[in-house]
Formats: sequence, C-alpha cells, structure tokens
Amino acid sequence: MWRRRTIFLAALAVPALAGCKTASSPVPPSAVDAPPTEGTWRGTATEQDRLRIRNWYKSWEAALADARAKGHGAEIDREGALLQPLAALPNPHIPAGDYRCRTIKLGAQGKGGLGYVAYGWFQCRVSAEQGIYSLTKVTGSQRPIGLIFPDDLKRQVFLGTLELGDESMPVNYGSDRMRDMAGLIERVGDNRWRLTLPAPAYESLLDVIELVPAS
Repeated sequence: MWRRRTIFLAALAVPALAGCKTASSPVPPSAVDAPPTEGTWRGTATEQDRLRIRNWYKSWEAALADARAKGHGAEIDREGALLQPLAALPNPHIPAGDYRCRTIKLGAQGKGGLGYVAYGWFQCRVSAEQGIYSLTKVTGSQRPIGLIFPDDLKRQVFLGTLELGDESMPVNYGSDRMRDMAGLIERVGDNRWRLTLPAPAYESLLDVIELVPAS
C-alpha cells in the first residue's frame, strides 16, 4: 500500500520537480496573489485551492465564531497557540520523520452540525525524496496525503487529496474537487506544527491537524 502512495506522490511531484530550482526560494509574504509559477504551489494548485489559501484568515474567523457561538470557547482557549490563527512562528520547515497527529474540526457546514470536534491521536509521516517533502496521515478513516511546498518565512503549503476508509490508492490531485485538499503548515511551538485546512469539502469550516514528533 505504501508503494502505491509513493507512486501517487511522485505523480503529484512532477510539476515541482520541473521547477525545483524556483521552488527552493521562499516566496515573500507580499506575493500572496502572485501569478502561478511552474514548480511552486501556485503552479500546481487548482483554482479552488488557490482560493482556499487566499482566504485562509476568513476561514479561521468563520470557524472560530461558529464554534464559540455553540459554547466551545473553553476548549478553544485550552488549546492555546494551536487554535490561534496568527500564532505561526518563523522557520516553518517540518523535518522528515514519524509524527503523532490529531485533528480538530472547527465550525459547521449547515445549521445542525457540531461546532467543535476533537479526535484522538493517529500516525502521520513526513517523507523527503530528492528535495520533495510529502505528508501522509497513515492511520484513521480520513487520511490526507500530499506534497509540502515552500511559501514564506512562516508557512509552507500543503496540496493533496483525501483518502477514505479502506482505500489503498489516493485519487489523483485535481481529478475530484471534493477530495482535493489545500492547507498551511506552520510551526506553533518547539517541535509542534499544525496543518490548517481552510474550507474543507466536508463537515467543518476549518480543520486543524496538530503534529508532534512520535519520539
């Protein structure tokens, strides 16, 4: 199964490999709306995912407002920097290795949904091959898998797809808009990172995946 995932990541990496020389330089924060460039996340992302990244802060605001309105303010405050939208620290690079990861879903799509759901710990893995980094949630019924692209001094960008249930091969990125995922990887503490997924296709208004080294 892992070999199949590797093949999927290799296919997604083709645009990045074609322009890896360009992608190695951090993109300045002022270039948020820069035109797509081959080898960068902007050159790889779908229009839907570029919009998700562009509106990341609006997604945070809507998700936190909905969760607090439904009585989850104490849970949010207890998580500290993890659930503070402007908590990103310099040097966002997440090293290759095995990680413990857990997902918090904030806000609800629709009036009847839950405003806050926190899941237990699962296993994630960050891999590096030929300068290309990938992130995979190894266990659980909802498993993001994709590539990590440089962006600026406080964030990296994740582009990938959602693997579900007992599936052993992810769908190709860009082939199913309901499976495509885009998010920001940020460092929020010593050996503590988060993957923020704004405007996910299902359930919530924002997903936050906490990542800490397994060891």
